[in-house]
Amino acid sequence: MGFLKWVLAIFTLCTYLATPTLSDSLLNKDELASISANFLNLAKRTDLFDWMVKIRRTIHENPELGFEEFETSKLIRNELDKMGIYYKYPVAVTGVVGFIGTGKSPFVALRADMDALPMQEEVEWEHKSKIPGKMHACGHDAHVAMLLGAARILQEQRDYLQGTVLLVFQPAEEGGGGAKKMLESGVLDNVDAIFGLHISAVHPIGTVTANSGPIMAGSGFFEAVIKGKGGHAAIPQHTIDPILAASNIIVSLQHLVSREADPLDSQVVTVAKFKGGGAFNVIPDSVTIGGTFRAFSKESFTQLKQRIVEVITRQAAVQRCNTTVDFDTENRPFYPVTVNNKALHEHFRDVAAQMLGNDKIIEKKPTMGTEDFSFFAEAFPGYFYLLGMVDETKGRFESGHNPFYRVNEDALPYGAALHASLATTYLLEHQVKATTQDRNVRDEL
Repeated sequence: MGFLKWVLAIFTLCTYLATPTLSDSLLNKDELASISANFLNLAKRTDLFDWMVKIRRTIHENPELGFEEFETSKLIRNELDKMGIYYKYPVAVTGVVGFIGTGKSPFVALRADMDALPMQEEVEWEHKSKIPGKMHACGHDAHVAMLLGAARILQEQRDYLQGTVLLVFQPAEEGGGGAKKMLESGVLDNVDAIFGLHISAVHPIGTVTANSGPIMAGSGFFEAVIKGKGGHAAIPQHTIDPILAASNIIVSLQHLVSREADPLDSQVVTVAKFKGGGAFNVIPDSVTIGGTFRAFSKESFTQLKQRIVEVITRQAAVQRCNTTVDFDTENRPFYPVTVNNKALHEHFRDVAAQMLGNDKIIEKKPTMGTEDFSFFAEAFPGYFYLLGMVDETKGRFESGHNPFYRVNEDALPYGAALHASLATTYLLEHQVKATTQDRNVRDEL
């Protein structure tokens, strides 16, 4: 096969070429273009495309929530077994980490999240969710299918990989901090870099959206119980009204952003939960409020957290109420800011430009949304990007977390090819670096 012979020649060049400086690139544009084009052609093969579609639909029909992805994980492991890919399981309850290549450095990881959402699907189609109240409404079924597609491509060329590719199938992205628990397992300790993607219902198919630096906010959740003294609504003087106290607290929390934060430093405090009372004429004993806070720096995030506690407790005291504030980080860990590594950004742009064209790379503006890929990117260099799937001829595509959410499966080959190309070229570029540095490594296979 001509492509494999060509790749082998590149690897031989990497091995025997006079040692360059670490900043030198081993691949020129023609070589990079050839790798990217060939991977996209491989990913568009009918047999591979149909296989990815089948996997995605099977997972879509059987959605599972965070840390409950047992059947999804079983499907992944079965497919890895068929491909002869070594893996470790369980990682963080249901997670799977596969290994392709030499088992030695450099180590580059590719990540796909697996969990669904607690929503009822409203899309009427042949492969609608079979589980009432659960739905893949954020594209994670497609993410798994694309990473398995990349695994097939990479496994076919495993003998030519100059390092190790880790396939990270992650549980509990939707609020459970699955990435954090995978890191705590230690299975990713040797990773040099990680890439992740999210399918996008905003951008056209065949495009990617990315940028370097902070791209998504850090976030946390809070819940407060305001305790007063209940009684009849007609004699409020005999009560201590927690609803009035909670109302003042909510208004005061809004001042944290509008009057205390730098207008050029994006921050958000939102109270989205208010529970108190069950009758029209009874003042309750207590009220529970809860919400989220977000920021683009650790300093701003820490300051917001401190002020949320102060505002809630002191405003409650003004209204003669007692209160407790809980951030419940054990079940809902704080998410760091998602920061894309600058060097990986340049690597991504090179690969994407050669595969899709420079005009298909869209600059991503920072958003206040969060992504637990941030845990990976905080531990080692990481890069997260959006993969477009919009095709106007196929109707409207709703955004994620919508009961009418759909996936354009024509985008699957692009994700698989980008995964495979980013990993392969990263290993090529860093093979000399790995062999010229004195590092302690272990054989993962």
